[in-house]
Amino acid sequence: MKFFRHFRLIACAFFAITQLDGHAQSGATNFWTLNVAGFGGGSSPALASDGTIYQGTFDGKLLAITPQGGIKWTFKAGREIKSSPAVADDGTIYFGSRDRKLYAVTPDGEKKWTFAAGAWIDSSPAIATDGTVYFGSWDSSFYALNADGSLKWKFAVGGIIDSSPAVGPDGTIYFGSHDKAFYALTPDGKLRWKFPTHGEIFSSPAVNSDGSIYFTSTDGNLYAMNPDGTERWRLHTGGYTESSPVLDAQGRVYLGVNYSKRCIGADGKEIWAGGCPQLVGDSPAVAADGLVCFASAWGSLSAFNDQGQVAWETFIGQGVVPTSSLVIGPDGAIYVCDGPTLFSFVSTNNVPLAKTAWPMFRANPRHTGRVNVN
Repeated sequence: MKFFRHFRLIACAFFAITQLDGHAQSGATNFWTLNVAGFGGGSSPALASDGTIYQGTFDGKLLAITPQGGIKWTFKAGREIKSSPAVADDGTIYFGSRDRKLYAVTPDGEKKWTFAAGAWIDSSPAIATDGTVYFGSWDSSFYALNADGSLKWKFAVGGIIDSSPAVGPDGTIYFGSHDKAFYALTPDGKLRWKFPTHGEIFSSPAVNSDGSIYFTSTDGNLYAMNPDGTERWRLHTGGYTESSPVLDAQGRVYLGVNYSKRCIGADGKEIWAGGCPQLVGDSPAVAADGLVCFASAWGSLSAFNDQGQVAWETFIGQGVVPTSSLVIGPDGAIYVCDGPTLFSFVSTNNVPLAKTAWPMFRANPRHTGRVNVN
């Protein structure tokens, strides 16, 4: 069973490239802080095109936050929000709640519509190019909704779905389930293929531009799949992980596994691993300069090169335990969550998100969960 988290912080950092001389250097300085009511439970922040930050909290609130750290508005759901919000092309914000509803909220903070599922919705929604919204539920069903909130189709599986779906280049939808299987569905809701593993699947898949898919299972493996459902390779990473994989321009895979950060080559061979004193349960993000950024459970934000060397490291705060995945904005801002405080860090050299197929959790700052095709 996926363990639940109870703290939330959003740390916004602009990071600088530093020289690799064998010593980690500070990459950011504190700019502003904001107290945010409520604790988070794993929801990661999403960014709108105007820079607004949307954050779900474990006391059932969706917050809209300005790039300067002010609260624009607060929307109240019926229960906890563990699902990460996704922002559509028209600015609509979609997210799930433990009140069993999928919400659509306007950029002004008004309810557009709700859709009731049969159980909690911890899965973060994905948005297809035609506006279809995909998500899973604890009711063991996977849903496709039209942009007006009406049901398009529903697909039943054998266990809880809290894995967030990914949409591939051809529109295929991928997700995992607690029934230990990984699924590929067609855009009209038919089973394309199903791949069995030996453990429950909590994390969310990453998809590359060639259609290859990467996901982890609690059987201790990282899997690479071909678009036709055949296995490309698997790597035994050695344990339970909630961290969802991300990809760089060379097809290298980055993720957290238990107490370590991992970099895996496109051929499935491990390139490097770095130890941590705490569990690494969330996803890193790849920047345009090729550095990969991890938030560490001892309260630091660190950037690594492709050989595992620390390029820079910034202290976030004493007792800070990040519980969301990193988000890098187009202006080089980095967002990460832990507790009821919003921190902002800034430096002079701002490096945006890498333009790869899947450089961060949910693929892009809007969290569409759709592969980036350049």
